[in-house]
Amino acid sequence: MLGTVLLYALAPLLAMGTGGLIAAFKPPSPKLGSAVQHFAAGVVFSALAVEILPDILHQDAPLAALAGFTAGVLLMLGLRQAGCRIEKTSSSPLGMTLIVGADVLIDGVLIGVAFGAGAREGLFVTIALAVEMLSLGLATAASLARADASRTRIIVSILVLAIMPFAGALAGNLLLGGLKGGWMEAVLAFAAASFLYLVTEELLKEAHEVREAPWMTALFFAGFIGLLLLDMVAPTG
Repeated sequence: MLGTVLLYALAPLLAMGTGGLIAAFKPPSPKLGSAVQHFAAGVVFSALAVEILPDILHQDAPLAALAGFTAGVLLMLGLRQAGCRIEKTSSSPLGMTLIVGADVLIDGVLIGVAFGAGAREGLFVTIALAVEMLSLGLATAASLARADASRTRIIVSILVLAIMPFAGALAGNLLLGGLKGGWMEAVLAFAAASFLYLVTEELLKEAHEVREAPWMTALFFAGFIGLLLLDMVAPTG
């Protein structure tokens, strides 16, 4: 199982690295960036609805779910506050890079945990987060460029960040992949909170900073139905 986790964890690593390297040489237009974020938000929301929430309901441990969900919300809000403070006290892009690094590390841990819940769950969570990493790689490299970071620094930062979800998947599977019962329920609820925050407060919030065209909004629904249909046609077992 660990070998499978590491193999699939290469997808978000490559997605973030590819997005960041593309943006380092040719930053995407605001509309293109917003379009990718809409699509990624739809895919992530679909993974939450199709894979994570059904597993939480099947575990039937409401107190564990409440504890895990609360912990996820508090951690996401804590990271947000830390990011705001860093932005106010420092003009250096290092602060933003650290916050993104913590974010993608948590995403990687969720991949490892998802494989602990089942191979199918791990596969679809990985697909969703790989699309999100592509979007994040594009956005992070573009933000570093706007902060006047050199191209070399942008590339090095993106490559370091791309390793984080891979390391997180390894740690998540080794440390949390074998959890059972209420403990797994709590971790899955934590993942649900993280995914909700990712969709509402990161991807869509940033996507809406650009004046939207209908086709851009439609990409959210395309991402959602795309992963849903893939889950429906994919063989079980």
